Amino acid sequence: MEERFPMLQIVNGNGEVVDEAYRSELTEELTKELYTKMLRIRLFDRKGVNLQRQGRIGTYVPFEGQEASQVGSAMAMGEGDWMFPTYRDHGATLTFGHSLKTMFLYWKGRHEGCLPPEGKKIFPPAVPIASQLLHATGAAWAEKMKGTDRASIVYFGDGATSEGDFHEGLNFASVFNVPVIFFNQNNGFAISVPMHKQMKAKTIAQKALGYDIEGIRIDGNDAFAVYFHTKKAVERARNGGGPTLIEAVTWRYGAHTTSDDPSKYRDQSETEIRRKTTDPVLRLERFMKNENMWDEKWAKQLEEELTAEIEEAVNEMENEPDANINDMFDYVFESNPWPIEEQKEAFMAGRGE
Repeated sequence: MEERFPMLQIVNGNGEVVDEAYRSELTEELTKELYTKMLRIRLFDRKGVNLQRQGRIGTYVPFEGQEASQVGSAMAMGEGDWMFPTYRDHGATLTFGHSLKTMFLYWKGRHEGCLPPEGKKIFPPAVPIASQLLHATGAAWAEKMKGTDRASIVYFGDGATSEGDFHEGLNFASVFNVPVIFFNQNNGFAISVPMHKQMKAKTIAQKALGYDIEGIRIDGNDAFAVYFHTKKAVERARNGGGPTLIEAVTWRYGAHTTSDDPSKYRDQSETEIRRKTTDPVLRLERFMKNENMWDEKWAKQLEEELTAEIEEAVNEMENEPDANINDMFDYVFESNPWPIEEQKEAFMAGRGE
């Protein structure tokens, strides 16, 4: 299956073009846009981890190492398309239109953090594993029934492919030939469980065969491969070609969440090796240097501007009131059943309220 679903790559870890068919499309404008958006979300991610360690936000879910997968795929989508993220895909949603302040509010526990900008079809982050695949399929089917050319993209990890919702989503999308992109970021671990312990399949892309849909496997650390191959899948979906399952092979450097210790189940020396060899941001920097696009002054100024933008968003977030504790009780059901009312009363009593 690894031969049938080879890992597609356009630029390797050394920043060298390995697929000449795309060379003319690797423009300086596109390259710098990818680099800017990837550096922006990397700096955001590091700030998020720091804020959690300082007690200024709650538990945070890092994604450093997956920037190419999230930015490249989000940039391939168009205005009016749908996006269905997990709790780890704030890099994709920031690229697709969410504001930095909104994302920080989400991690501060404010429900406003789930609200996209006007006109943007971004669902709230899915915390239950794989449930969002059904939502994405349903939205895509609705667009097809309305006769539009809008598509949807849904993000999920390798662990989600072991859930029933994954199979139901792919089967439904296949039967009704809906315009949805199933974008899997294969980090090799479902929290602490390595891929070989949760499935016998050698690739995730091969699971497309069971539903007779398109399946591809790409280098998830190659921003160009992610962008161009996702774009192809989106265009195919718009033109009636149906769904595509994309497996983006990547590696997250940090923990599953800030409450997790990855050294207990993963050799962290692998992370240090990958930072030097397959890092998505460094790869683009090497490519730009190879192609005489790199400008040290531009890069330094860019980092300063992005850092200032992030700090401003943090200030805006911290100037907002803290989250209302009642929100976690009052917005579960239209009217609360007695168990939730009891929980709320007990919680408030414990706070002396």
